[in-house]
Amino acid sequence: MVKDGDNGSGKAAGDEYFASLVRDHHRALIALAVPIVGASEAEEVVQNAWLKAYRAIDSFEGRAAIRTWLSRIVINEARMQLRSRKREVFLEDQAGDFGSADALDDCFREDGHWRAAPVSWSMDSPEGLLMGVDLMDCLDRLLQRMSGNQRAVLEMRDSNELSFDDICNTLDISASNARVLLHRARAELFKLVNHYQETGEC
Repeated sequence: MVKDGDNGSGKAAGDEYFASLVRDHHRALIALAVPIVGASEAEEVVQNAWLKAYRAIDSFEGRAAIRTWLSRIVINEARMQLRSRKREVFLEDQAGDFGSADALDDCFREDGHWRAAPVSWSMDSPEGLLMGVDLMDCLDRLLQRMSGNQRAVLEMRDSNELSFDDICNTLDISASNARVLLHRARAELFKLVNHYQETGEC
């Protein structure tokens, strides 16, 4: 945060910096809030979180990434929203049977090496860029199909870099459950990307 005392130039610079944060992180924070409070309330939660972040931005010391700091504000606001409704949210997915088939099982040999290396592709051509846009649509649809807990763990860990302690406390699940959910979500993403690279289809 730019700090130039109370002069107008300092405030303008600070507002410009904060506006850049909103542009860069708003969509990711919405995605973080949706599995916790639902799509209908995620926007309200994030807007309230932005207000709190704006008031507290001068206290941000940079000990964590700015996305992580913002994510914790959103999570706290989401939990307050749940408490204000005086009801518990039960996120339906549990890890289930640890012995079930894994989406990555067939990708590696027993020595840990690839059975067949992932297909390589380039974003440097118009065709590559078009494939990237189409792939993003495929990934969005996959995320929409994921159960609440699985998507929440993936968003919190990989997009927002939250610790497993924060994730477990927010979703009220065990650390082992969170790790299984994360592994399965990553496996589904990997399977989709690899299939798309080979076939050009979701």
